[in-house]
Amino acid sequence: MGRKTASEAMLAPDPKYGSLLASKFINSMMWNGKKSVAQRIFYEALELVKKRLPDKDPLEVFTQAVENVKPNIEVRSRRVGGASYQVPMQVSKKRQQSLAIRWIIMAVREKKGRPASEKLAAELIAAYNREGAAWTRRENVHRMAEANKAFAHFAW
Repeated sequence: MGRKTASEAMLAPDPKYGSLLASKFINSMMWNGKKSVAQRIFYEALELVKKRLPDKDPLEVFTQAVENVKPNIEVRSRRVGGASYQVPMQVSKKRQQSLAIRWIIMAVREKKGRPASEKLAAELIAAYNREGAAWTRRENVHRMAEANKAFAHFAW
């Protein structure tokens, strides 16, 4: 199970900060292969984070925001007999990261009326402070897992 995929092996760190996480985030944010647009949005967002939190390193805020949104446990549908149960299961490190990135990007795309970089900066700061749409989604996933703890014995 511990194999590296081609995309993981080929992933180059981002040009400005040299961070693999930032590079993965930019690639996830990209639409229609327009990486330069995704990079511009990401770097503008980090500049805005720097302005709003001058005493903190923007890359550190970004990393901590992703870390805060990562789910530890999730529910998966499991068919047993004729019934489907929502079974709580541990989340692998790789899936935790991809879910956190996906949720932050979804939260940004759901908001309307402001430039993407502003929305991303606001969501990163909110996630850093353990609030915002992505954080709420994580809490809902954890709440669902907690509510379905009775079905944990179906996890195999």
